[in-house]
Amino acid sequence: MAYTKNKRKIINDPVYGFIGIPSELIYDLIEHPWFQRLRNIKQLGLTSFVYPGACHSRFQHCLGALHLMENAIRTLRSKDILITPEEEEATLAAILLHDIGHGPFSHTLEKSLVSGITHEDMSLLLMNKLNEEFDGRLSLAIDIFRGDYERKFLHDLIASQIDMDRLDYLRRDSFFTGVIEGSVGSDRIIRMLNVADDELVIDEKGIYSLEKFLIARRLMYWQVYMHKTVLASENLLIKILKRAKETAASGGDLYATPSLRFFLRNNIGPSDLGTDGLFTPGIVAFNFTRLDDSDIYSSIKYWVDSSDRVLSDLSRRLLTRNLYAVEMENNPFPEERLSALAGKACRILDIDHEQVSNYVFTGTVSNLTYVTEGPGVRILLKNGNTADITTVSDIFEHSLFSGRNTKYFLCYPKECR
Repeated sequence: MAYTKNKRKIINDPVYGFIGIPSELIYDLIEHPWFQRLRNIKQLGLTSFVYPGACHSRFQHCLGALHLMENAIRTLRSKDILITPEEEEATLAAILLHDIGHGPFSHTLEKSLVSGITHEDMSLLLMNKLNEEFDGRLSLAIDIFRGDYERKFLHDLIASQIDMDRLDYLRRDSFFTGVIEGSVGSDRIIRMLNVADDELVIDEKGIYSLEKFLIARRLMYWQVYMHKTVLASENLLIKILKRAKETAASGGDLYATPSLRFFLRNNIGPSDLGTDGLFTPGIVAFNFTRLDDSDIYSSIKYWVDSSDRVLSDLSRRLLTRNLYAVEMENNPFPEERLSALAGKACRILDIDHEQVSNYVFTGTVSNLTYVTEGPGVRILLKNGNTADITTVSDIFEHSLFSGRNTKYFLCYPKECR
């Protein structure tokens, strides 16, 4: 008798409890090595340097978003929104794979090892490659992911200001960091979802839950995602990778895992995802899908003993959590302050001025609680009309919720205090 594998598994998720796998296609995608790779990519990069519990993975997040998408589709059907079984499976596949293009430590790769390529670009590349492997069964999922499918509200469920991605990562990140201010009532918001004029909307009675969601998002950005120690650790990692890339480009002897070496020694850009680059998309995908956090961390452990003094020092600082000192202000830092710190760093660390940018630098971070440009969040009023949330919610009377809040940060070695 032939053995038939049971593909209707149940996963015990710490945030939602039991999560079911809805179809054989979804099961096969989850089991695929490219998706399993997400187990080894931290959802929040180096945020565990600040919040020790923040060690959850992109794998967990994608499963959580899948679960919320199932609930959202069930809610919309209960409100007589027609969604075919084919559309359902495609939308579930799209949300499951929406982050498959994330590199090591989530956002670090796209800021240092590649140029002009976002994780969304890489996700689309991998989805297209998977579609070839799955004989075209992901074609509709890709159209929905890109926003090319005629029923636009399905794309809104994946990428909008109230998508299942945001609903999961806020609740999950709040859970694992212990920052309770970020906890959102995802169940309540999903039950308030509706569709009007082919657009995802929120029933009017759900407006207070939505306001809490926006407030929680703002708090999580400043308390977690843009915490100054998180900025210090992630910028240190970016500087390490950029220095390693410079060392590799100059022909220096540099240890790296094979897939990491590919990105260190080659300038991979958008053309390499098409037909005009030095490398084919298949070669880029081959190396990318073999790269995760362990490649970076194991290589950095070797770089501590590098003959390049700057790379060695930066690597040692990360491994021992000897991070930059960080200051944050509402206005740019004066040039005189930067020059003074740069001179001090050169003397104390015995480095030349060409290398001081690895140690003393400024940047900006910003938080936009609600994006007023482009598609907004529409509220379905009791009279059947829709209105943008900014016109019916009181919280937008305050500039913190209606405008971009930008802060300037300054990083420098603690020895230079």
